[in-house]
Amino acid sequence: MAFNLLYRSSSSAVLPASTHAPGHTFNTPSFLSLSQDDPARWLFTTTAIILSLLVLEQLVYRYKKAQLPGAAWTIPIIGKLVDSMYPTLENYKEQWDSGALSVVSVFNIFIVMASSTEYSRKILNSPTHAEPCLVNSAKQVLCSDNWVFLTGKSHVEYRRPLNALFTRKALSMYLPIQESIARKHLAQWLEVAKGAKSQAIMMTARAMNMETSLRVFCGTHISERAAREINEKYWDITQALELVNFPLALPGTKVYRAIKARKAAMYWLEIAARRSKAAMAEGHEPECMLDEWIHNISDENYKGRKDFSDKEMAMVIFSFLFASQDAMSSGLIYAFQHLADHPDVMEKVREEQDRVRQGNYDTPLDLDMLDQMTYLQAVIKESMRVMPPVTMVPYKTTKSFPISDDYVVPAGTMIIPSFFNPLHDPSIYPEPEVFRPERWLDPKGLANTNPKNYLVFGSGPHRCIGIEYATMNMTLTIATAATTMQWEHDVTPESGAVE
Repeated sequence: MAFNLLYRSSSSAVLPASTHAPGHTFNTPSFLSLSQDDPARWLFTTTAIILSLLVLEQLVYRYKKAQLPGAAWTIPIIGKLVDSMYPTLENYKEQWDSGALSVVSVFNIFIVMASSTEYSRKILNSPTHAEPCLVNSAKQVLCSDNWVFLTGKSHVEYRRPLNALFTRKALSMYLPIQESIARKHLAQWLEVAKGAKSQAIMMTARAMNMETSLRVFCGTHISERAAREINEKYWDITQALELVNFPLALPGTKVYRAIKARKAAMYWLEIAARRSKAAMAEGHEPECMLDEWIHNISDENYKGRKDFSDKEMAMVIFSFLFASQDAMSSGLIYAFQHLADHPDVMEKVREEQDRVRQGNYDTPLDLDMLDQMTYLQAVIKESMRVMPPVTMVPYKTTKSFPISDDYVVPAGTMIIPSFFNPLHDPSIYPEPEVFRPERWLDPKGLANTNPKNYLVFGSGPHRCIGIEYATMNMTLTIATAATTMQWEHDVTPESGAVE
């Protein structure tokens, strides 16, 4: 995706020295006691074992599959590996269209796909039966003790003090930081665009989001060098969290590089947590999320947990980076694309900006001003509905899960709720592929009276904790861009793809 940007006026065991043979012997099964001069028997035995394992694989797959739609037999060992390595929305749609629940196998990983709103929400709201697993490499990359993998009461208790980091009071502190960074990066985009050549927007948007997140989360407690290193290495983490990846963290693999990137980020984030604690102990006013966190738990009226280590705080901030970086970048890019492709909508956005700001485009934004941007909020909401930044989030069953009257998902199964299908339900969103912000302006309209379908941010106990932060960042960025520049979309074959 690329854009032309123009000015607009007004992210050993050590073995003993000697050993003694045990005082007993084992009788070796006859089929293993093969002579070296009997290669035919070796070949026959090996072939028989391999064929038995392959048959067993098919029988287990058929047993787990039961009556659900899906391939009658799975490709031995690899299953639908190729499709998973090169995923397309069209392939997912084909799978979803096969049934409300369907199955697929990839590298002997049995997967149940949920396409309906009912089953997707049931997965998201059943913490006693399923937990987020993201992808198989997630716990290696993000750390198995990361709070995002907690479930039940422990997750609820851990999340409680974090909710206070996204109150209106906290958001009002973050907003000036977000706006200043947005203005800085948009000005840089315009400088690059002076050559009148289209520029790819993905990595530039990621860089802006990373700087925004690091400064909102850590403020001046993180150095420019640290921010630059985290930004440069974070792409390795994104690549390692693809649905299918080589599972072992061997040198040269994506998972190996991602673990190194996470260690580097955690080093700097722990320093930031330590510095924030020191600053708050000295009586400074909160200037970032870390400060707000420490300030909140230091209050004499606070009754929750207070003993968060530097590592724990760094881990939470790292998880916020993960949650905000890729999804928020994608959401922002799609918003730019939709506005470029719909000049009539862009004109309405600018008219609203003129009315709310009264021509004072250099005046800093505040929450009250953002609240008045109802049309732009509808644009952001509709953009994320048409092209959701996250189309699905894999879960894993912790025990047998009776998801429907006639099917029980086996324990240890990857089960994936679809976000895309509920967001494109024609009974709730007529002409679901059409970008129409106006559908959100009527409080009694189908879109607003069926919030269960709007799964952009998930549902249940693991629903995105930073919804207001993410939407506020997208809103202020588009508001600033709409009043300072014009942009065009160079349409490519990939422009309409949801990745």
